Amino acid sequence: MAELLYRLGKFSARRAWRVVIAWIIVLGIAVGGFLIGFKGLTTSFDVPGTASGAVVDQLTKKLPDYAGASGTVVFQTKDGTAFTSEQRDDISALVKDGDGLPDVADIIDPFSTEKQRADRRAQVTDGRAQLDQASAQLDAGQQQLDAAKQQLEAAGLPTTQLDAQQQTIDANEATIAAKQKELEQGAELLKLSDGIRVVSKDGATALVNVAFTEPRLELSEDSKQAVIEHFESKPIDGVTVSFSTDIAQGVPQIVGVGEAVGVVFAAIVLVVVLGSLVAAALPLVTALFGVGVAALGSLAFSGIVDMASVTPVLAIMLGLAVGIDYSLFIVKRHRRQLLEGAEPHESVGLANGTSGNAVVFAGTTVVVALLALNVTGVPFLGLMGTVGAVAVILAVLIAITLTPAILGLLGTRLLSKRARAKVGQVHHDDTAAKPMSTWRAVITVVATAAALLVVAIPALSMRVGLPDGSSEPVGSTTYNAFQQTADAFGDGATGPLLVTANIPAGLQDDQVTSTQLDIAGKLADQKDVVAVAPIAVSDDHRLMAFQVVPAEGPNSVSTEKLVGDLRAIGTVNGDITLGVSGQTAINLDISQNLADVLPLYLLVVVGLSLLIMILVFRSLLVPLIATGGFILSLFATYGAITALFQWGWGAEALGIHTGPILSFLPVILVGILFGLAMDYQLFLASGMREAYVHGAPARLAVVKGLRAGRTVVIAAALIMISVFGGFVFSDSTMIRSIGFGLAFGVLVDAFVVRMLLMPALMHLLGRSAWWLPRWLDRVLPNVDVEGAALERRHHVG
Repeated sequence: MAELLYRLGKFSARRAWRVVIAWIIVLGIAVGGFLIGFKGLTTSFDVPGTASGAVVDQLTKKLPDYAGASGTVVFQTKDGTAFTSEQRDDISALVKDGDGLPDVADIIDPFSTEKQRADRRAQVTDGRAQLDQASAQLDAGQQQLDAAKQQLEAAGLPTTQLDAQQQTIDANEATIAAKQKELEQGAELLKLSDGIRVVSKDGATALVNVAFTEPRLELSEDSKQAVIEHFESKPIDGVTVSFSTDIAQGVPQIVGVGEAVGVVFAAIVLVVVLGSLVAAALPLVTALFGVGVAALGSLAFSGIVDMASVTPVLAIMLGLAVGIDYSLFIVKRHRRQLLEGAEPHESVGLANGTSGNAVVFAGTTVVVALLALNVTGVPFLGLMGTVGAVAVILAVLIAITLTPAILGLLGTRLLSKRARAKVGQVHHDDTAAKPMSTWRAVITVVATAAALLVVAIPALSMRVGLPDGSSEPVGSTTYNAFQQTADAFGDGATGPLLVTANIPAGLQDDQVTSTQLDIAGKLADQKDVVAVAPIAVSDDHRLMAFQVVPAEGPNSVSTEKLVGDLRAIGTVNGDITLGVSGQTAINLDISQNLADVLPLYLLVVVGLSLLIMILVFRSLLVPLIATGGFILSLFATYGAITALFQWGWGAEALGIHTGPILSFLPVILVGILFGLAMDYQLFLASGMREAYVHGAPARLAVVKGLRAGRTVVIAAALIMISVFGGFVFSDSTMIRSIGFGLAFGVLVDAFVVRMLLMPALMHLLGRSAWWLPRWLDRVLPNVDVEGAALERRHHVG
């Protein structure tokens, strides 16, 4: 591999314009694909095989009107007073005119709904009065009939002629009793649903429910935008309009000011490390080029597959970070060789064969970790991993081809004038290097491990979920809709549950109401249920649907427990089984399934990467040390994320809304951080192994390798931290948490684990760190990742 990369580097340097033009053509293809294939991104996430998904499938067959996506349009008066009759009429007119909107099944007028509910209450009151009157008349008739019977009996006459009248009275009494039972059942259902409103008690807020024909994942952005444009087309004086996340949760801005600041900080680090603006610009230019190809190329496939909005953001994060770092490794090696007096083209080849070889293996660990996301069985997560892996592959290819080409064009101009004046005078002397003391190594291991475990403590209480309207940017339409709904109707109204009742035997017409009441009563008996309302019955009377309003919001602990309690009810009336769906339940199911696949994913990633590291380091203990250190830094990262985004430590200063941790973040962090951690492990440990195989004592080799690689690893880590950290200032909570998790994870792993813990452990292990069974040593190919053999064949110093 090293020899192949050496030749590729020299070819790229000597045929620089061919390589540059080839990459420009690749970029052109990506641009063309984007212009043709980009069809927009989705803000929804789905996991197949969930309990809520089975309920949706059932609804699709029997109650299709309730299987599609739904959203809420929130109207509220600006001064907090009740809607005027004119404002009500204007809102109702907008509802009526929305019938022809694309993919819209129904739009519910809140004022008509409240009127119907009031009418039903009035009907119950009137019905009771009428039944009481009819019952009184029957009682009077019965008294008259009884008196007539007594007279006939007293006269010794038969009473058979009065039997027909008695039968009529009995029949009427039975009818009244049946109607009274039906009326009381209806009254009880109204009472159970009393907490469900669409116009607030003060009359200042109204909810317009919009039902779509298409499921959530298949609903196009154009259809949602059409709803927004319709309800904003005729502003109503004194009234604001907001839209729930189901309608208006937009695709987050991919690049903003924070990301630009991160790149600027990375540029400053590059200038300090590489000593000139020209040298510093090269990794930035190649990384941005690679990001452009990766992002545009992946977006070109958005018309073929459902692509989550965070997918291209992840590609940009990774493409920038690893693209800058991988190019930096090669440029730094080439610059050092130029200072030692190497011929430029030969130096490019050797830098590509040594540092480039390490880049290939480092990139391979990241790619393996990302592609392994496909084993989770979660489509959107697998696609994120695949797109991220493509971005890393492109970063590696650009680093070993385009970077050498540009280095070949620059020649010695890569160096500043002052540096060119010192060419051939630079010597690297590490004779002063001494091993660390054993007591220092012991203290370092104990202190760093303890510190990481303390930081990890909050992770024990981590809860995962998907963001709701409360986590949207303050002042956005989705945030306003969520808060207005919660304030006017209660927290539970922001995430009602949809409960279905499957009735295998079906029902007769006269059994429907009583069965609804039995089921509704059972649901209402559960803790933290505010209201229950029957909303639909299938034509064959085999499926019923109920709306259940919980006491708290969709991401609360009590609502999560309520979903579990509802599913644990079992059967009602012997054979009626319940199912729970709705956006809240769907999000909870997705989060739970993602949490369930985390152990499997961690096992696959660690297993595959261990094999790669055993091959690279020709050791069993070094890969185990590297993996153990990663697990410590991973849990410390989980702890920091929980403290900030869930507990709220420092959240106010950053303008972060607290809540559950993004459900797929723990899985994503495993893949990305493990790959990046192994990058740093590779660049540090390969230097240690190089010193060791060249005859240095094992403990001295640790110090030599650390000194040789620490500058470039520190620079690479600072660059990654600045790039990832820039995304912490995104408007999207999802992107913020991903950016913070990656930035903190790199900070901890690079500076605590790789710079402190790993060298201390290597010192304590001594020669045994490089132990490998002889039989395995004979089987494994020698990949020479540090390029020692290549340097002996093509020495440039």
